[in-house]
Amino acid sequence: MTEPRTIVLPTADHGDVTLTEPSWCRGHADHRPDTYRTDLTHYGAEHRLTFNGEELFRLILAQSPLSERASREVEAYVEESGYTGSLTPAGLYDLAAALDAAADNMRAFADHLSALLDGGERP
Repeated sequence: MTEPRTIVLPTADHGDVTLTEPSWCRGHADHRPDTYRTDLTHYGAEHRLTFNGEELFRLILAQSPLSERASREVEAYVEESGYTGSLTPAGLYDLAAALDAAADNMRAFADHLSALLDGGERP
């Protein structure tokens, strides 16, 4: 049996904090030592949903295991880009098709998250 991975991160309020790091976590190379313990967050790889090369949404697995106010569970963090543009009718159809594809990708991401939460973690 493989031992869980751990990581030690310095914090402003609790010094070094040891966390169990999920296999999907992309690491903490951008960690800042002035972070508070409750704000420590694991992030997975970013999944960008685009239209004509422009980002529409970003989906990321996220978990803040020591949070005092937000959920400590693994969740999908979703960012909407604020895309704007003037489109012809054909462009609107293309955007609608991209949104359909984005919805399919979001459903697949939700399936992955469900499998992860059910203990069937995938690489």
